[in-house]
Amino acid sequence: MASVLVVEDDPGIRAELIGILSRDGHEVRSAADGFSGLREATRSPLDAVILDLGLPDLDGGDALRMIRGISRVPVLIVTARDDEAEIIRLLNAGADDYLVKPFSGGQLTARLGAVLRRSAGHENRTGATALREPVTLGPLRIDPGPRTVHLRGREVPLTRREFDLLAFLAANADTVVSKRQILTEVWRDPYVEDQTIDVHLSALRRKLGESAAAPGLLRTVRGVGIKLVTPR
Repeated sequence: MASVLVVEDDPGIRAELIGILSRDGHEVRSAADGFSGLREATRSPLDAVILDLGLPDLDGGDALRMIRGISRVPVLIVTARDDEAEIIRLLNAGADDYLVKPFSGGQLTARLGAVLRRSAGHENRTGATALREPVTLGPLRIDPGPRTVHLRGREVPLTRREFDLLAFLAANADTVVSKRQILTEVWRDPYVEDQTIDVHLSALRRKLGESAAAPGLLRTVRGVGIKLVTPR
């Protein structure tokens, strides 16, 4: 059983979410706006937060950043916004996963369960990367100790998941790894959707000054997987 905070302003949807989670055995607290949600998040320990973006007093993205300022609790976003740029923005702001409305109770419990498993796995291991020593690939340096990445001497700010993904690719440099391998070794959950990897790869490329159309260190091998290449 997990302690879950639901931050949702619509009373009907909030009651439905509480019912689904309670039937699944979770201890559920709730808030109808962003600031109430923040107060609840600081009141006692939580295992997860389900956060709606369309709040009456505070943009959900701002609420997410405020939560991240005080806690590493996993946050599952529920939103009607489904464009890739918005999803990338949320993941970069610290969201652990997202669900686009409308969704079923089964989807909610499955995504929440996956987020909780990943969080537990992250807390119980030193890293999901298999990278133990600093690696330099041309202009890119990845240091697993302080979990830093530098490109041409300048630090690249990455989210936790972006760093784990890049470090895993660096540990397997010049080798094509499949999305299934990434889901198993980095996310530690083979049931996460492939689109989640695509979103993180898109964010990584952007931060490394690359794109899918103009790749540099990150290369996609169509139909096979992804690799991080050593510059020749």
